[in-house]
Amino acid sequence: MSSTSTMPQAVPDAATVGTPQAPLRVAVIIGSARGGRLGPTVADWFTAFAGRLEDLELDVIDVAELDLPVAMPGWDGLPTPAPATAAALAEVGPRLAAAEAFVVITPEYNHSYPASLKSLIDWHYTPWQAKPVGFVSYGGLGGGLRAVEHLRQVFAELHATSVRDSVSLHGPWSGVGPDGAPLDPAVAEGSAKGMLDQLLWWGRALRTARAAQPYGK
Repeated sequence: MSSTSTMPQAVPDAATVGTPQAPLRVAVIIGSARGGRLGPTVADWFTAFAGRLEDLELDVIDVAELDLPVAMPGWDGLPTPAPATAAALAEVGPRLAAAEAFVVITPEYNHSYPASLKSLIDWHYTPWQAKPVGFVSYGGLGGGLRAVEHLRQVFAELHATSVRDSVSLHGPWSGVGPDGAPLDPAVAEGSAKGMLDQLLWWGRALRTARAAQPYGK
């Protein structure tokens, strides 16, 4: 498996992606922008583990590096986004569109997921369609599971398919070591392997389906 954070230069047509067994392009989204966040360390652990597997190509997208405000244009497209917002959309939009699957890394804030993550989702619509989504969550005794349950509803509305299994890191302040790796790696890596197996199956199945019949047409 290879890992890259380089933005694709073009969005390939589904019919020209390649063979059904070609590596699956996965966008790993760090969903928190809060100061003192653990998202990057959790992402480092997850991508290091996923990097030992085959058949995946990773592109890490960090919402903290994007200038996407909460206010956005109406359905009529007016007003147009500010230059900084337009530049952020031009940078991240093609990466989301080129992805064939997504893994969302999210904490749980006030019983749900961060506003920064919802902003990224809401600024885009078609990139999520007919693609699978997996989740890695963290935070407190619940391990971020309530954030994941809310996100499943959001992605269902966007015509995405969330995979059944997820990775939940309970109490990361004591469950994650200084290097960002879980203190019980066997359990965490077992969960990650199960989720990624499902993501790969759905990613390949939906890749084949989109090539045979573009979604919504």
